[in-house]
Amino acid sequence: MTETSRTTTVLADFAVIEAVGDDTAGFLQGQLSNDIAGLAPGQACLAAYCTPKGRMLASMVVWQVAGTEAPTYRALIRHDIAPAIVKRLSMFVLRAKVKLSLLPAVVQGVSCTTPGAVPTAAAPAAASWPKQAAPYTVVDTPSGAFIAAPCANHGQARWWHIDTSTSAPNGTDLAAASAWHAADIAAGLPWVELATQDMFIPQTLNFDLIGGVSFTKGCYPGQEVVARSHYRGTVKRRMARGQVALDPAYATPGIVPGTDTFHAGAPDSPVGRIVNAVVVNGLAHVLLEVQLADLGQADLRVGAADGPAIVLQDLPYAIVANG
Repeated sequence: MTETSRTTTVLADFAVIEAVGDDTAGFLQGQLSNDIAGLAPGQACLAAYCTPKGRMLASMVVWQVAGTEAPTYRALIRHDIAPAIVKRLSMFVLRAKVKLSLLPAVVQGVSCTTPGAVPTAAAPAAASWPKQAAPYTVVDTPSGAFIAAPCANHGQARWWHIDTSTSAPNGTDLAAASAWHAADIAAGLPWVELATQDMFIPQTLNFDLIGGVSFTKGCYPGQEVVARSHYRGTVKRRMARGQVALDPAYATPGIVPGTDTFHAGAPDSPVGRIVNAVVVNGLAHVLLEVQLADLGQADLRVGAADGPAIVLQDLPYAIVANG
């Protein structure tokens, strides 16, 4: 039997929000873009938290915790925005029986290159797991939930581990988080960070293409804007994936979320912004906002019209005008 090749990475730039109380499902249903009330046991989902104008304040992965006395939901979210999102959501609880807080947990990314068995409560750390599972499958274990993450590499499986135990990772190699983030980018999975809050509607970040928006659920902040863009076919910007060869003349810190992108030779008019970026082995991997008309033909640059070239790469899903 081939031993599973598994790497565990501590993802310090992620946090977990916990919402507890009898009214939690209904409260989150009225705040987030996806159908939280319709989540099946053992299933998580992507969701956006938006302003009334439909701009995303957060992207998150949401799931219900099994076996709790009071209904409990958790959300995986970027660490730099988590405290403010807890504070903002708490403002709208009013008389609902819901308490929001940051969960003391260690978020880990687990990557595996040899298929095996799915983790179970009895064997959460067995050498034979994890195999590829449907994205956002949730497996509860004594040390916390494992959630299957999207993966562009069909020979690999990825899981988030929300470690609520007191023990540190044991028996695994702790790899640089940059490789995990590059895999998120390859999968076309965007994360709203502090630098990109209030910049994008969900469709710009392809949320309607990757299961992050329900167009059949009830109202939530920004729903009217999101629905109008969908039903009227007015989505003109999408998210693409690209790579940038680092130029010594252009500082690496310049390729960060929120950085403007340009057409080569057109310095006065930015055409998009960087959504997420990470550098691995001298190459910047990016998700970026693009105009639909620019896909496949524009000479795009980062930071300035004469900045480093962005070479567009395929995403593992189709980019269409209307999802």
